[in-house]
Amino acid sequence: MSLITLVMTLVVVGLILWLINNYIPMDRTIKKILNAVVVIVVVLWLLSVFGLIPPISGMRIG
Repeated sequence: MSLITLVMTLVVVGLILWLINNYIPMDRTIKKILNAVVVIVVVLWLLSVFGLIPPISGMRIG
């Protein structure tokens, strides 16, 4: 994955999260949970992209 693709993906995810936070009325607690989930998913994705953890698609639960 090229650096440009990586940066563009992060910008798009950030923009979508910003739009959701600003234009969709939600309780503050739900927004905090949504933001935390998005940050955790993005961090796991970045770790997978840089090879620090195995690909998420290869993980099995159960």
